[in-house]
Amino acid sequence: MSNWMFALCSMLVYLVIAFALGLLAGRKRSFWSVSEYAVADRGLGFIVVWFMMGGTVFSAFAFLGGPGMAFSQGAAAYFVPAYLALGILPWYVLGPKVGRIGARKNFVTLGEFVGDRYRSRALTILIGVISVLAFIQYLTLQIKGMAFIFSILTEGVIPYWFGALLAYGIVVIYVASSGVRGAAWSDVLQGALMLIVAWAVGFYLVNTLHDGPTDMFSAINASQPDFLTIGRDGSPMSAMAFFSVILVSALGFLMWPHLFTKSYTTTEKRIKLTTLAFPLFGIFLVPVLFVGYAGIGVVAPDALGSADELLPYLITNELGASGWLYGLIGAGSLAAAMSSSDAITHGGSVSFGRDICRALKPDLSERSQIWIMRLAVVGIGAAAYWLSIFGAAGIIALLVGAYGSIAQFVPAVYGALIWKRGTAAGAISGMVVGIGVNYYYQIVADTTLWDMNAGLLGLLCNIVVFVAVSLLTKPVDEALAAEYRNA
Repeated sequence: MSNWMFALCSMLVYLVIAFALGLLAGRKRSFWSVSEYAVADRGLGFIVVWFMMGGTVFSAFAFLGGPGMAFSQGAAAYFVPAYLALGILPWYVLGPKVGRIGARKNFVTLGEFVGDRYRSRALTILIGVISVLAFIQYLTLQIKGMAFIFSILTEGVIPYWFGALLAYGIVVIYVASSGVRGAAWSDVLQGALMLIVAWAVGFYLVNTLHDGPTDMFSAINASQPDFLTIGRDGSPMSAMAFFSVILVSALGFLMWPHLFTKSYTTTEKRIKLTTLAFPLFGIFLVPVLFVGYAGIGVVAPDALGSADELLPYLITNELGASGWLYGLIGAGSLAAAMSSSDAITHGGSVSFGRDICRALKPDLSERSQIWIMRLAVVGIGAAAYWLSIFGAAGIIALLVGAYGSIAQFVPAVYGALIWKRGTAAGAISGMVVGIGVNYYYQIVADTTLWDMNAGLLGLLCNIVVFVAVSLLTKPVDEALAAEYRNA
């Protein structure tokens, strides 16, 4: 059997197992319950939540974007483990407070939480629209990852468009049928597989292409001085760009609606345990970045259509690898992309159903909400699929761009919990200004001020506007503000 056939068989077996697990997770559960579909009736266990949080974060970046960024930008790739280590920490305090409020008021989305605190349906809808658009952008990078994997590891036998359609189509089916529970249990399988594959493949490549990590880094330093540093002449990224992207990503981490709402799915004790145990997932990124560094001096940059293709290129062109390695890489890479795409798709569908549709029509029945959410799975997936096939942005650009938008929720969320003077007008004004600044510097301007990340520039403007407008407008009832501060 040729290598590409071995890879295809392995990936198909993995897809069948993931599909079955996702469907079985929803058996004997209420098909028409919003609480079950959105937050698993608030009853997920510690292990499932840990894998779900980790699997959601370690996405197509893990086997494609991460190695590609290490290969092309050197030390800049370390922004990801840095922001993950910082971004999860606020959940230890934030998560239990949000969970208590959500259980008391029957919330299932971030938009409902913020909209209730500021007594603003318009704010809920705005958050829903921003969330869905950012979800589509984030989901696009996952589908691109699935397409790369199938196309390259099968040597083009499975075309780019069909590989993405096959893998993501499975995600759409089990998310639409089983909701968050299907995504969660699939993430347990996918997370475990990712951890095993990352370490096996990372150290295999380093020791095959070089004589170990020490020789690998010595060779890089000798050929490209300062490539493994930040802010020097030979560094691909300035110190301001590096630290600002870490900061905006860390602040935006828990603002992703599909992560924020995990506070509704479990208990206070499990939230705190997950926060403490989550950094163990960061160890997973060490061999992932080693893959990128291993390619330096082995693969010419112009040999790749995109730096995101580095790992599959190494396997197919440089190693003459055996079929088992093809299969292992294929299954692990699909697991990484699918573990994020299911949670993102589910989160987008819930935001669309509750933050947009129900906010516009408050008397919407529970059955109608469920139908809307399940149809939104297909609609959001179709939009992201189209962008993944016809869009030109790379995986890292999509990731950073999406974080820049989501980070604009920070003032409204933290203001809801700690500042009694925050108002709906302030939150909406700040969010609109922040989003505008973020997209101006991402899309229109050639450079940003002081080389600062566009999302952080937007967030700084957002905070100023939020505070100023809030001080000039009437606050909500003191009792409501106190309920959120003292939760």
